[in-house]
Amino acid sequence: MTGTTLSSADLDPRRRKILFRAWHRGLREMDLIMGGFADAYLVTLGARELDVFEDLIEQADRDLLHWILDETDIPVEFNTPLLKAIRDHHDHSAPINV
Repeated sequence: MTGTTLSSADLDPRRRKILFRAWHRGLREMDLIMGGFADAYLVTLGARELDVFEDLIEQADRDLLHWILDETDIPVEFNTPLLKAIRDHHDHSAPINV
């Protein structure tokens, strides 16, 4: 079970691949953060935002988690409005869980 609430049946192939990758990160915490964001916003992202999301999901889980939790500086090339949206979507006030 992936945890996704978004059906991939009506998604184009690119979005299907992104949804799968967002929910199959390696760290369960990152599955919940990136997959949860994908469930909420994937269908509304434009082509450029999809490019940025694909770049982000290719980054190492630990690096991405530290950026999202504001534990380390975000490299300039990844400090984008989309990463800010992911950070805003994640509730930092509670543990990451289902």
